[in-house]
Amino acid sequence: MFRFSDPNYFYLLILPLLLFGLFLLMNRRSLKQLCKYGNPRLLKPLMPEVSTARRWLHVLLQLTAMLVTVFMLAGPQFGSKLEKQKRQGAEVIVALDVSNSMMAEDLVPDRLEKSKQTLSRLIDQLANDRIGLIVFAGEAYTQLPITADYISAKMFLNTISTEMVPTQGTTIGAAIQLALRSFGLAQEAERAIVVITDGENHEDDAVLQAQEAQKQGVKVHVVGMGSLKGAPIPRGLNDFHKDKEGNVVITKLNEEMCQQIAMAGGGVYVRADNTNTALRVLSKELDSMKKSDIETTVYAEYDEQFQALAWIVLLLLFVDMFILDKKNPALRNLKLF
Repeated sequence: MFRFSDPNYFYLLILPLLLFGLFLLMNRRSLKQLCKYGNPRLLKPLMPEVSTARRWLHVLLQLTAMLVTVFMLAGPQFGSKLEKQKRQGAEVIVALDVSNSMMAEDLVPDRLEKSKQTLSRLIDQLANDRIGLIVFAGEAYTQLPITADYISAKMFLNTISTEMVPTQGTTIGAAIQLALRSFGLAQEAERAIVVITDGENHEDDAVLQAQEAQKQGVKVHVVGMGSLKGAPIPRGLNDFHKDKEGNVVITKLNEEMCQQIAMAGGGVYVRADNTNTALRVLSKELDSMKKSDIETTVYAEYDEQFQALAWIVLLLLFVDMFILDKKNPALRNLKLF
């Protein structure tokens, strides 16, 4: 298991970009000043020891050293030991709609990306709960088995797109059914299913499946993505999905269906918007769930890996120190740079 102990240092990556931009600005300014004395091509033979390539090489080595230093400060680590731990938590499985209608842009930037952002922030707020991820459209698939590895959960989340499920549709019932089969062994901890969907193009009896989940002691919460006014579904640049008559298809949030599913599952329904309202309501519901001891396998020890990066930085700076700004007269006929 690989991780960074302090990823906040990655904000420093903007510094090399700013310095490179400053170098380009200063280089352009120097060229303008040189043009005041004549054509640079005509002036070049008068400055035989000036090496433009060496100056660029200096900048490249120094910026690379800065980039590697940032990664070193972030603390790269490899997990070296697996250990079973018991934590007080609950179990949550998220069923995420990836049908084409989730590409509608009535939420910023679109329904699917807004869903992923909300889910990512929800994962950040989890403490010891276990989470699983299911994607569905015309069919439902397990994207991530239930786990306490939040880093892997967010990695899998980043790969989700509407192309993952070839069959289009919105089989919410199949997703709930798969979620029920995906929970671990029965225990005292409460369980919940979070369905994130626009409810559009509903195909199976999701209400019946939500009722079955409640009978098994599993609550079904629903987050509605989209607006009641609706929006067209993008298809390429400046193009939208059309029906058989050539009319642009407008997809709307099926709020009534979402409410019925949540009511049948004994959970809550909340409509997502361009604020964090849905996240707050959902987090409150999950925090109120009954916790119990959940056994999870985690990496208990991590080995620091910054030493190799430190050697790379030293090597880059060492090479940079011995590269002269001017051409070496003894090697003038050797065209390395």
